[in-house]
This record gives sequence, structure tokens and C-alpha cells, in this order.
Amino acid sequence: MRILLVEDDEVLRGVMCASLADAGHRVDEAASLATARTLWQVQPFDAVLLDLNLPDGSGLSVLREARRRGDATPVLILSARDRASERINGLDAGADDYLGKPFDLGEVEARLRALVRRALGTQDQVAMGALALDRKARRFTLHGQALDLPAREFEVLWELMTPPGRVVNKRELSDKLSGFDEALGDNALEAFISRLRKKLAELSSAGRASEVGIRTLRGLGYALETQSGMGA
Repeated sequence: MRILLVEDDEVLRGVMCASLADAGHRVDEAASLATARTLWQVQPFDAVLLDLNLPDGSGLSVLREARRRGDATPVLILSARDRASERINGLDAGADDYLGKPFDLGEVEARLRALVRRALGTQDQVAMGALALDRKARRFTLHGQALDLPAREFEVLWELMTPPGRVVNKRELSDKLSGFDEALGDNALEAFISRLRKKLAELSSAGRASEVGIRTLRGLGYALETQSGMGA
């Protein structure tokens, strides 16, 4: 997942970024309301972790702005302000969940998975043909065999499996894989797709009807398909 972390405490932000990165997520950091506003407007995210007490205002303001413009990105508020009235205000402002500080990093990760599952209609364990993804373990298998992938190829396949079979726009995919100051070009993205196609083909046994491949839909993007649905 690509996550926006809005937290002004430098130490806590560093610990959270390290934990989320270790879990395989890409994290963009914001220590202020202004930075959060800029990042959220120009970059699509799978989820937002939002502190409320920021040096230049309340995190609720950027949340309300996002909801007014129709942005439905799942938001988990992380705040020391944990009275019932404050939790109600946060949820009424458009947050999907609210967790008081101090918190357990494992619980943050679990709540993130739950939010994204609900938003995308997916489960922790999903499959298309012989290709299976265990989101909690962050592991792909094909015909029961582990599919070991470099980070970027893993992220491409993760997006194509969220949920399985959906068409993923090339721009959306590039944005998810790019850093804020490092754009992923079309040639690089196509190279990742090409390598994934080759690996899926190599691990699929000849004659198995459950073979999975990546189809290019011109003008639309990419989608995973089983052998029965794949064209030439």
C-alpha cells in the first residue's frame, strides 16, 4: 500500500515510517497541515494516517477538505485526543477509524488492512486461478509455489490483485509506484510488467487451465486474467 503519514512528532514519525516500510508499504511523510494538504491533492494514496495536533492547525481541516472534493481514501486518525467527544468529531468529519495514543504498531497495521479491505471489497487472502495472495503475510504463490519478486514487481502485482481482475490504469499504477520527487516513466513500468509476465509464464505448468497472465487493454491499462479469459 501507499500511505500518507501525517505526524509532527519527528521521533514517532520515524518509528512509524520504519515499521510501515518493513511491512512493505511505501510511505509519504507530512509534518504539517500545509505539507499534508499538498501531498494529498497531488498523489493518490491507499490510506492516510492522520494526527490532529499539527503545528499549523487541526488535521480535521485537511480531512474535511478531502471529503468535500469527493476523496474517499480510507483515513485512520491517530491522536492523543481520545475523549469520546473527540472521537465522535473525527468520525463525523469523515474519518473511517480512530485510535488513541499511545498505540501498538501492530494494531495500526491491522486496522489499515481492515480499512483498505472495506474500501476495495477485498479479503486478506485472494486468488485468481492458481495465483494467490496472502495480504497479511505479504506473500504470493502460484500453483502453491512461492513467487519471490523484487519490491517494484511485487507492488505492481499487488495492485493488479486489488481486487483480482480489475483494470488498473497505467497512470494510476505509475503514481502508486513513484516517489513524490521521482516519477516512474512508462518504459520502466512496461519493463516491470514484461518481467512479471515472464515469471508468471515460467512458473505456470503447460496445460494447466488455471494459468494467469497480465493483459494490456489499450487505452485502459492492465488486468490479470486466467487462461480461459486471455486473448492472443
